[in-house]
Amino acid sequence: MTNRAALGEFEHLVLATALRVKDAYGAELMRELEERTGRQVQGGSLYVTIDRLERKGFVVTRLEDPNGRRAGRPKRYVEVTAAGVRALAEQRDALLRAWQDIEQTLDRA
Repeated sequence: MTNRAALGEFEHLVLATALRVKDAYGAELMRELEERTGRQVQGGSLYVTIDRLERKGFVVTRLEDPNGRRAGRPKRYVEVTAAGVRALAEQRDALLRAWQDIEQTLDRA
């Protein structure tokens, strides 16, 4: 990977999910991650990861205040940046190279 800010496994999952679910906020991302991975996602872990991805320049976030239709706390929306898309593409390419020629071995296990 040419990008110096490599993605950890959960960062990868959050970034890919944010790319799939356009203009998503935390609760949507948690539901989608849990549905697709079968893993329970803690809100704190998700937001720490979003903060880290934002520091790396892979996402931008914005808060939307509650309005008359929706009361409560502001929602934090996540948008993947061009750098985030590139990081995902680089990670995918590296993973595909690593998996090359081992699929049959795994299928026999």
